[in-house]
Amino acid sequence: MTWRSILQSLGFALFFPIASLVQAESILVQSTTSTKNAGLYDHLLPLVHKDIGLTVHVVAVGTGQAIKNAENCDADVLLVHAKASEEAFVAAGFGVARFDLMYNDFIVVGPREDPAQINGLTNIAQALQEIAESRVLFASRGDESGTHKAERELWRQADTDPSTGSGLWYRETGSGMGATLNIAIGMGAYALTDRATWIQFGNKGDFEIQVEGDQRLFNQYGVILVNPARCPTVRADAGQAFIDWLISDHGQEAIASYRVDGAQLFFPNANASSMGGRHDD
Repeated sequence: MTWRSILQSLGFALFFPIASLVQAESILVQSTTSTKNAGLYDHLLPLVHKDIGLTVHVVAVGTGQAIKNAENCDADVLLVHAKASEEAFVAAGFGVARFDLMYNDFIVVGPREDPAQINGLTNIAQALQEIAESRVLFASRGDESGTHKAERELWRQADTDPSTGSGLWYRETGSGMGATLNIAIGMGAYALTDRATWIQFGNKGDFEIQVEGDQRLFNQYGVILVNPARCPTVRADAGQAFIDWLISDHGQEAIASYRVDGAQLFFPNANASSMGGRHDD
């Protein structure tokens, strides 16, 4: 059973009352977990409903799984953070066009005692090399999520293959970001996470941000309409209306205004990329 059929059979709106289902059109968004875990949808979706009368159901999974779900036509819109995979999704005909939406950054968190002595480094490759050479614990999501894809690329840039330490110092959780952070904290392991999830995370223990600031830790989010020519069930007009709202000045301002304890979690940049690569031909 698909997510769409599950939602329809239950009559369940993830973010709005059930009554809204009969009052307005609805769409299904396959999304990365970080946006949901950070509370962004709780902030944005009531505004979407108020402004354009659209009810948005969100399935939050790792980026890799979200893309697979969308390829299986189980989505109207895809909102994830793995640009190369997103571009491949569009190039293969599964998506109409990709839009840059917003960004934040990745950080490395770890125990206060910092056994690898990486605190304050701004070179992520050097930090990962120090972790590998010290053979101190590192917890990886290992789930093909956007964060996992970014982590693998960072290891590659560090000329280091962590798989040689798999099951020893390199622990692959196969879990989402929250679960991976809980595991990392429980075993005293370093972990790569997006900053928004870390800010919202409630079980930090004695963990601190150890590495930040390298431009290679840039974390771009994109949004894509699933191609109705490939997936006839796609609610294309409603899905595009949602995307247009997100990349409009009003939507971008709404993203920028979302803060937790005074900290801005996501930084809109749709306009900076000429509508994120939209193609009208």
